[in-house]
Amino acid sequence: MEANLHPYQKYSVQWILEHPYCGLLLDMGLGKTLSSLTAIEDLISLFGGTGKILVIAPLTVARSTWPDEIKKWDHTKHLTYSLVLGHEKKRLEALLDEADIYITNRESVVWLVGHYKRRWPFETVIIDELSSFKSSQAQRFRALKRVRPFMKRVIGLTGTPAPNSLMDLWPQMYLLDQGKRLGKTITEYREKYFHPGAGSGHVVYEWLLNDGAEERIYQKLADICISMKSKDYLKLPPRTNNTIEVTLSPKELKQYRTLERDYILEDKDGDVVAANAAVLANKLLQIANGAIYDEDGGVHAIHSKKLEALGQVIEEAQGQSVLVFYNYKHDLERIKKQFPEARVLNVKAGDVEKWNAGKIPILLVQPQSAAHGLNLQQGGHIIVWYSLVWSLEYYQQANARLDRQGQKEPVIVHHLVAKDTIDENVMRVLAGKANNQNELLQALKARINEIRG
Repeated sequence: MEANLHPYQKYSVQWILEHPYCGLLLDMGLGKTLSSLTAIEDLISLFGGTGKILVIAPLTVARSTWPDEIKKWDHTKHLTYSLVLGHEKKRLEALLDEADIYITNRESVVWLVGHYKRRWPFETVIIDELSSFKSSQAQRFRALKRVRPFMKRVIGLTGTPAPNSLMDLWPQMYLLDQGKRLGKTITEYREKYFHPGAGSGHVVYEWLLNDGAEERIYQKLADICISMKSKDYLKLPPRTNNTIEVTLSPKELKQYRTLERDYILEDKDGDVVAANAAVLANKLLQIANGAIYDEDGGVHAIHSKKLEALGQVIEEAQGQSVLVFYNYKHDLERIKKQFPEARVLNVKAGDVEKWNAGKIPILLVQPQSAAHGLNLQQGGHIIVWYSLVWSLEYYQQANARLDRQGQKEPVIVHHLVAKDTIDENVMRVLAGKANNQNELLQALKARINEIRG
C-alpha cells in the first residue's frame, strides 16, 4: 500500500531526520509508527544507514503493530526485522539474525542490557511509549540509562508523556538528552522546578510545581520535542461519552457500605478484609463490578447489575461488534459465562485481523495489557467500560484503539457506573478533574472519614 503522509507526518519525519535525539509527543492516531519507519527508511536509503536499530515497545505492539506496519507500506516492506521476544533461547537466536530492525518488548530491556553490557550494538533506539520509562527507580530505566552513551540516535514516542505529573518527564527526557535540559539527576530536576507538598516528617508524598515552572520546563524541551493533538490535525467522526448508571439493591449497597466503613466484609464463605486504603479502593471497585475476591482468592458474587447493563448495550447494538474493557479476572469469567460468544483478545491467534474483519461480535480486552498501539478501528465503533480504571493514561490509550485515524463511524464510549459507589469517583478522575491514583485515594479517605463521622 502506498503511504500518503499527511503534512504533520512529513513534519515528524523531518524532525527525526534533523534531530539525533528527539521526542514525538503525539496524540494517539497521529501515526507515530509510520512516521518513525519512514524516517528510518530515509536514513538507511539516503544517508547510508543508522547502525543497528532497536525498537522497544509494549509486548502486543512489538509482536503485532510494528511488524504489521513494516509489511503494510510499499516504501518499508523491504525492511527486514527480527522479533526479540519469548523465552531466552528464542531471544538469543533472534539477536543472531541479520535484520534492519530488531524489535523487543520493554520487559526484556534489563535482560538485553545485561546480555550486551558495554558491547551494546544498537546505535539507533526507538522507544515506543516512552512514558513506560517514567519512573527513575524502575529497573528498565536504570538499565537503559547505563547504555545510553553508546547510542547515536534515540527517538521517543508517546501520546502521554506526563500521565500523573511533570515529575514523570525527567527519566524520559534523560534517555533522550542524558540530562542536558532537565538535569543530570531527578534530585536536581526536583529541586529546580518543584517544592514539597503533602508529607510526614522528612518523607514527602507530593511535589508541587513552582510558579512558572511548567512553562520553563516546556521551553527547555522545545528544541528536541514536538507535541501534536489529534483534534488539531484529524477530522475524526464525533465521539460520544455515555454513562450508564446501575443501581444496587439496598442489600447489595449495605454490603458495599460495610466494607467501606469497616474495611471488612463478613460472608458465610469467608471474610473479605482490606489492609489499607489502596487495597480498599481495589475491593470497592470489585464490588461495584459485581464480585469480590476473599483472602484465599475465592470469588464472592454480589450482584449482576453490570452484566445486565452490558447485555442491554449488546442487544441495542443490533449485531454490531462491541469492544469491552474489563479489569479483574472474575469480571472476565462472569462476562464469558453470560456471553459465550465473547472472545478474549489474543494477538498471537490473529484476533486483531479477525476483529477488523467483523468476525468477533464481542471482544474482551484488559486495558493495561492492550492499551497501546493496537489498530482496532476497522472492526467497530462501540466501547463498553465494564470495569473502570483510575489511570487516565490507560483510559485514553484504550479508547484510542477505536477512536483513531481510519475510523469511519461515530465512536460511542459507554461507562457502566454503579451509583453511589467509588465508580463515581473514578469517573471524576477520568473527566480530567484529577489524573492520578493519589486523588482517588484522597477522595476515598475523605469518604471513609465522613461515614465514620
